[in-house]
Order: sequence, then structure tokens, then C-alpha cells
Amino acid sequence: MSAPQVVVHRDKELMAQAVAARLITRVVDAQAARGTASVVLTGGRNGNALLAALAGSPARDAIDWARLDLWWGDERFLPAGDPERNDTQAREALLDAVPVDPARVHTMPVSDGPYGSDADAAAEAYAEELARAAGPEDHARVPSFDVLMLGVGPDTHVASLFPGHPGVRETERTVVGVHGSPKPPPTRVSLTLPAIRAAREVWLLAAGEDKAGAVAVALSGSGEIQAPAAGARGRSRTLWLLDRTAAAKLPPQLYPPASL
Repeated sequence: MSAPQVVVHRDKELMAQAVAARLITRVVDAQAARGTASVVLTGGRNGNALLAALAGSPARDAIDWARLDLWWGDERFLPAGDPERNDTQAREALLDAVPVDPARVHTMPVSDGPYGSDADAAAEAYAEELARAAGPEDHARVPSFDVLMLGVGPDTHVASLFPGHPGVRETERTVVGVHGSPKPPPTRVSLTLPAIRAAREVWLLAAGEDKAGAVAVALSGSGEIQAPAAGARGRSRTLWLLDRTAAAKLPPQLYPPASL
């Protein structure tokens, strides 16, 4: 796994714009190299701000949206179209405005779908979908995502992997049902650390004073059971993309003077 790199932006607005530009470049490069690209989206305020910035970027049309696979790192196990679902928010922020191929938008199952209220069955189904998309050249039972984005919670959670919860201890399965989440709603579906670590690049997003403690803990050498964000690493690159308030408790030697 790659060592974390830290980039600090002046404020959350600039961070969203800069990460959107970075993502466009990464997707275009992947499509030029392999014909297609795959990205794992994250929800939350930082993930949605990024998608809104991407929607507003004149450079967004450099992406061939028809050759882009979109996945999710986690989802609130709620009915289709629920405003709290990450995929609903992503459609509003970006996806309804770009020509994505619906067949390549891989949403996690809904609670009023074929699996009913069984989040574990929903997780297994998503794991099977990931496995079908993986090729012989991939490093796990998931595709080698070009970019996998994660928001970092104030408690250091990423996706729906919470400190000390069973999901963060998973070493075999790629997707798990999450029960008793300390953050509502209590039932969720989430990628596991093994699935996250299959990505070529993992980008962790954090902006705001309330994230400063979590960022400092995760980058201090803490274990992944107590600080799940510490275990989120990409195979070739791990980027922590922060604003100044989220980076406030980091020692300056962790990020270069060139950071914005």
C-alpha cells in the first residue's frame, strides 16, 4: 500500500474546485490509457461539494461519461429516491446533468428492493456485482478502481466503517451490511477495507474544524480498528485532500509548503 500524501487547500470551496479538477484529469488519463475509467463516489458534505464543483466545471466535458463506471463506497439502506441516500444526492449534484450510461452507474441496493430489509443480502448482491466487473488483471474480487473517494468523519470513520465496529475488522468480504451505526440511519451497506485497498488511488476528503482531530489521529500512526481512516490506502497513491481547518492539528512537516 502507498504512503499517505497530504495536500492542504485554503478553504473548503477551493478544495472542492481543486479536487474536481484533479478528478477530471485522472479520469481523462485513465480513459486515454485503457479506454474506460472507474470511480467510487462518496457522499456527505465534502463528497457532494466535489460533485457540485465538477458539475460546474467547464472542463467536465473532457470526460467521456459514456465510458465511466461509477460505484459507491457506502450507502444508507433506505428506499429508492430517499433524499438521504448518497445516490439520490449524487444525481441531484451531478449525474442528472451529464451523459452517464445508466448501465454503468452501480448504485447500492435499496431497502424497498428485492432484498427487502435484509442489508446483509443487499451487501452480498453488491459484492457479486463488483466481482462480475473485476477482470483477471485485478487484484481482488473488485475492479481496480482508478479513484476511490472517501469522506472522513469526525470519529475517523470512512465509508460506513466505524471505529471498533465489526465491518472494520472484515478481512475477507468486500461488502458488508452495517447494523447499529452510531450515525443515523442505523442500517447501511459499505465496502470493506480489503475492497478499498484494491483501488489504484484512494482520496480522503476532509474540510472543517470538526474534522481536524480525526485527521490528526488517522495520520498519527493509529491502528485501523480504532481509526478506520488510517487503514484506507490505495495501491499506487493515497491522497489526503484537506482544507486548512481540517489540517489545523497536523504537524507542518506532514504537508509541503506548496500546499494551497
